[in-house]
Amino acid sequence: MEHHTLKSKELPLDSSYDVIVVGGGPAGCTAAAAAAREGARTLLIEATGSLGGMGTSGLVPAWCPFSDKQKMIYRGLAAKVFDTLKAQMPHVKEDAMDWVPIDPEKLKRVYDDLVSEAGAHILFLSVLADVERDAEGNITTLIILNKGGLQAFRAAVYVDCTGDGDVAAWAGADYRKGDEDTGELQPATHCFILGNVDDYAYLNGPNLHADNPQSPIHEVVRSGDYPGIPDTHLCNNMVAPRAVGFNAGHLWGIDNTNSFSVSEALIQGRKMAADYRDMLAAVQPAAFGNAFVMSTGTLIGTRESRRIIGDYVLTAEDYISRRSFSDEICRNSYFIDVHGTQTEQQRGEGSGLSITLYGPGESHGIPYRCLTPRGLRNVLVAGRSISCDRRVLGSVRVMPVCLAMGEAAGLAAALAVRHTDGDVHAVNIELLRGRLREEGAYLPEIQAKSMGSEHNE
Repeated sequence: MEHHTLKSKELPLDSSYDVIVVGGGPAGCTAAAAAAREGARTLLIEATGSLGGMGTSGLVPAWCPFSDKQKMIYRGLAAKVFDTLKAQMPHVKEDAMDWVPIDPEKLKRVYDDLVSEAGAHILFLSVLADVERDAEGNITTLIILNKGGLQAFRAAVYVDCTGDGDVAAWAGADYRKGDEDTGELQPATHCFILGNVDDYAYLNGPNLHADNPQSPIHEVVRSGDYPGIPDTHLCNNMVAPRAVGFNAGHLWGIDNTNSFSVSEALIQGRKMAADYRDMLAAVQPAAFGNAFVMSTGTLIGTRESRRIIGDYVLTAEDYISRRSFSDEICRNSYFIDVHGTQTEQQRGEGSGLSITLYGPGESHGIPYRCLTPRGLRNVLVAGRSISCDRRVLGSVRVMPVCLAMGEAAGLAAALAVRHTDGDVHAVNIELLRGRLREEGAYLPEIQAKSMGSEHNE
């Protein structure tokens, strides 16, 4: 590849913020709100024109479970987002906690209000262009590109909620990505919404999900009549009257850190959405005969990307052991949900994992050390790019736990500004956990027998 050397130029610099959060998905929204709530001057930078990430721009049609089958465990700001949206959706039961549908337009406003009312500033349509750091592991400047051109921003602490670990990776943090042997990533999905669906026929027709052996999707894939439909993956939820959202089909070989790869996936995904509409109109005409593709996601549904190596690497063994940690900042109960690579799919291996599902009331802790990148002093990571192994990523990547991790990261960032001169590794854990509890987080007392190792390599 040829190279081009940039000419030296002066950029406008804004150094008025204590905390800058990059990425306005679930983790970024709660991080910004939590930091601002603590009194930190906070800026949230988002590449698209709305907050919410996969639940809004990505059109994921439902929340993963908020409960451990007994009680809600993603609380604090996570519960506020969840309950505020649910109250605006009359067709959702008031006590529903698991697989609750998402109306993406309403959720955009929920996040707008959450972040703005906390006092954080939002900068939309602005992308990360470069990261500068010093020899001590401090990020010194972020370079942002938007309609104003290149601009520089400087803060005491930065929170990377990009989903791909862009800030930390560009600053030199170590990371892992994909299968250790092949480099393959979990497949992506391009979500979409079908409009003008007959509500009664949809709700009283066959369950379309592949878990139902009688779902028509199984015969569709066996028949080969719809070659644009790659497999039986067909999650679906009524997101609004006469509107059904779909998390359906797999797109293999997509790397979210490669814009050419994502561009190809978006083109293919829009074609797939049309194929699904045609297929559903044929096999369930009463519900979908007059349906149309109302919307496709402006973000691709990415399940796997960079995992930034932190002071602790969460493992599948931690998950299986239901492990607790002295520095845990939230609990998680979502099952390990790893979608097989194309090689595994062709071999009929599925995800290649055998994981026991949790029983009612069971969960594991996520340590604060998974949010603190090794070698970087003033950076926190929250969301799917936290420090974890590839297997347990299948559990911690989903929106409810990202909301909880984001709140902890934002609060810790504010504490680092106030007490440790920006050193996120030196934050007082008891103070952090105490403030999280005061704000409603679910952090049960830790039993010594369930305590995990305080170190790993």
